[in-house]
Amino acid sequence: MLHAAIDPFDQGLLATGDGHTLHYEQVGRVDGVPAVFLHGGPGSGCSPRQRRFFDPQRYRAVLFDQRGCGRSTPRGDTRHNTTAHLVEDIERLREHLGIDRWLVVGGSWGSALALAYAGHHRERVAGLLLRGVFLTGRADTDWFFHGVRALAPDDWERFAAHFPRRHRRNLLDACARVFARGDADAVVRTAYAWSLYEHRLLDPAAPQAGPALSADLLATLVDRYRVQIHYLARRCFLGERTLLGHAAGLHGIPMAIVHGREDRVCRPLAAWRLHRSVAGSRLALVAGGGHDPFAPAMATAFVGALDAFAGTGDFSGWMPA
Repeated sequence: MLHAAIDPFDQGLLATGDGHTLHYEQVGRVDGVPAVFLHGGPGSGCSPRQRRFFDPQRYRAVLFDQRGCGRSTPRGDTRHNTTAHLVEDIERLREHLGIDRWLVVGGSWGSALALAYAGHHRERVAGLLLRGVFLTGRADTDWFFHGVRALAPDDWERFAAHFPRRHRRNLLDACARVFARGDADAVVRTAYAWSLYEHRLLDPAAPQAGPALSADLLATLVDRYRVQIHYLARRCFLGERTLLGHAAGLHGIPMAIVHGREDRVCRPLAAWRLHRSVAGSRLALVAGGGHDPFAPAMATAFVGALDAFAGTGDFSGWMPA
């Protein structure tokens, strides 16, 4: 259901003025429906595969790596790196590209960032498409680090075994301790273990033992999880109450929500709560879908919503699963 692979027609760097430089790219056609894609994490980055959600004949899609992520520099830097900074980065990028209003598309952490942006810049949002909703509250992080143990006890035990028993009651704090101490070997081991745990939650059929990684790839993981800990330890500078407060003020903006019923990374309850908070929103709880947006059922729902918006400027023609 993904569209054909495509190369950017434009890419560049945007300095924020406080030491960060953002890498962005545009795909599709310059006169297409403007959309911005907000990647997950926090701490991840964009990938060529994510371009394929957008019909290149109908969209002008903007993808960018958030502060400290991907090809943005300095990678892994947490200074001047908060949700408020990211919200203004999105607005700075919109102005730089001369776009008046755009569809805001976000998955996982990107769904929270999309809601925060819309809450502050409603007049610039033509619509919202959110996937794998993450509300940034304690319940969300507790689910990932502890609650999901009920569904994946073996994966949780393998991850928890990397920490002293006395620290296993709070694995997020345990990870933060390792990064704060700065022991390079321990940081690499923790980042690798975290990535394996996350990958198994994304895909339970994935091998339990991961492949050997090059020094460059391990460094990328360390930078990714350094940023992620910085955000998660602070509830992403938002928290559930604040985020749902933003959402409650978005009545009248077309909103579609796609969430896998079998998502083990972000709770389906979060998508349901968001849907109930925004009158007129449309929700697809995808049967058999997890957190992986590229899995067939999830990609079909997500791309279907994008195609519907490109045709009508809203999601009225989209049929949620």
